[in-house]
Amino acid sequence: MKRIALFLATNLAIVFVLSIVVQMLGLEPMLADGGLNLPSLLVFCAIFGMGGSFISLAMSKWSAKRMTGARVIDSPGNSTEFWLVETVRRQAAAAGIGMPEVAIYDAPDVNAFATGMSRNNALVAVSTGLLRAMNRDEAEAVLAHEVSHVANGDMVTLALIQGVVNTFVMFLSRVIGHLVDRIVFKNERGHGPAYFVTLIVAQMVLGILASIIVMWFSRQREFRADAGAASLEGKNKMIAALQRLQAAHEPAALPEQMAALGISGGVGAGLKRLFMTHPPLEERIAALRARQ
Repeated sequence: MKRIALFLATNLAIVFVLSIVVQMLGLEPMLADGGLNLPSLLVFCAIFGMGGSFISLAMSKWSAKRMTGARVIDSPGNSTEFWLVETVRRQAAAAGIGMPEVAIYDAPDVNAFATGMSRNNALVAVSTGLLRAMNRDEAEAVLAHEVSHVANGDMVTLALIQGVVNTFVMFLSRVIGHLVDRIVFKNERGHGPAYFVTLIVAQMVLGILASIIVMWFSRQREFRADAGAASLEGKNKMIAALQRLQAAHEPAALPEQMAALGISGGVGAGLKRLFMTHPPLEERIAALRARQ
């Protein structure tokens, strides 16, 4: 639950920071004393909501390296590093994308991730735990899964979805705050304390609800990346890699802010399932086995 809570907090952080900037700079002329200019408000929120999401995307490689301590392999220093780089090179060529940066980060868990601004400007990183726990066939399948994320444009699509979510969270929270201030507290000019309190509460509630949409897309993209890995390396390799993750008997934990980027996530049921970044491993294995 802690992982999910922190992941949601990260998604909400952009909206809250932008809202604080908006208030400090007094950049809300669309909420005029005489009424609510909805078209102007929507454009305003779209600029900030989409802008914040794409700023985050542009910084994704830099922030991923900082959070994990990933070391980019500029010049392979041993046979394992050489194999990693050449495997990603081969898979990237087969997937029709530019060669990603390849990195290793020191962590005991079995995990890997891909991120970056575009299909031709990406980073693929694996943990030292994965290199120790998996054989070459299984590791190749994991790398193919991450390369498929890049080839599918998942990072850009996720940024678009998050930008739309940010936009409507900012928009609707301001509309709700305005209505509460005017109708409930009868404030006729400017905005009183009720508006700002309602704005913050509405952003929190709407942000959590909107995160369900983002999490749903995150789960769907895992199935697509598994299918892409099966096309690149064969479904048996990918099934074996997922079974190896099952056998690890522990969540493969990336830093909380990056949970959606990894090869596997936690397990959830009921309402908790709505906020899972990854489908259960057994469902992913079943989907691969059903693949022709």
